[in-house]
Formats: sequence, structure tokens, C-alpha cells
Amino acid sequence: MSRQRVGVYPGTFDPITLGHMDIIRRGAKLVDKLVIGVTTNISKSPMFTDEERLEMVRRECADIDTEIVVTGFNSLLMDFAESQGASVIIRGLRAVADFEYEYQMAGMNQQINGRVETVFLMADVSLQPIASRLVKEIALYGGPIHRFVSPAVRAEVEARVAAIGRKGQG
Repeated sequence: MSRQRVGVYPGTFDPITLGHMDIIRRGAKLVDKLVIGVTTNISKSPMFTDEERLEMVRRECADIDTEIVVTGFNSLLMDFAESQGASVIIRGLRAVADFEYEYQMAGMNQQINGRVETVFLMADVSLQPIASRLVKEIALYGGPIHRFVSPAVRAEVEARVAAIGRKGQG
């Protein structure tokens, strides 16, 4: 019996974008089981709570054929990967700046746990500029985000902006 290939795709997903979904769909083809690790990076000023982001990611991934598990984590990525039985970390790259950061992280992670490889996937060209941080900023100033997120995520972001208040209203 062959060993199941488990991959981990970590992120804050605040909110989950079409770029994230592109990497999830493509990464899911590389493994038997994909664990999407939702974490909090407080320096990114989350718009959604941990539980809201977990539910958002679960809903957005419901139609993917590969076994997908969405779970939160608050630990070193390599410890999380080990706890999930993962042999690979999947990371998306949009630009050279992403590569420099991710290359350094991959090197550090390899030093921590050499049994887990990092695989980089280039974002689809049409999705490369999308970043959750920019989606939130555009939404907070009343701009259109429909090209960057699914309709359900757009509705959630717009509802959150309505609740917290738009910026830049003159």
C-alpha cells in the first residue's frame, strides 16, 4: 500500500481570493490530501475572525475533488506540517518580491525539518496582482473587488466594510 501524499497550503486567507483558489486547485492535483492551514498574522490587521476565515475557506473549497481539510493553526509551520503528516508545503508566488521572501522561508523551514519539501506554484498571470491586503484596501475605499474574489466572498467583504465603515468618504 502506498503512502498518502499530504500537502499543506498555509495562509491567513483574509479574505480568500481567486489567486488563493488558483493555487489550491493546482496544488490539490499534486497531492492525495491537501490541508489548508488558516493562521493569523496580527501584523496584517485581519478583517475576519479565525472562525469566519475557516468557514470562508471551507465553503470556497467545497467543490474540489481532492480530499481537502481546512484547519486553523498557531504554531511553527513545520511543526504544523509534521502534525498533519505532510511531506510538502505548497506556496504561491506572484512576483520576484514573493520569491525572495519565500526562498528565505523555505531555507529556514528546511533547516527546521528537512523531511518536508516546499513547492512553489506561480500564480496564473491574470491573478498575479491579487493580494488580500489590496482587496481589503480597495473595498474599504468603496472600490470594486468582483474581479479578485468569488461572489460569496465579495458579499462578505462588502458586509464587513458596511459594518465597520468605509474610508475616504469626503
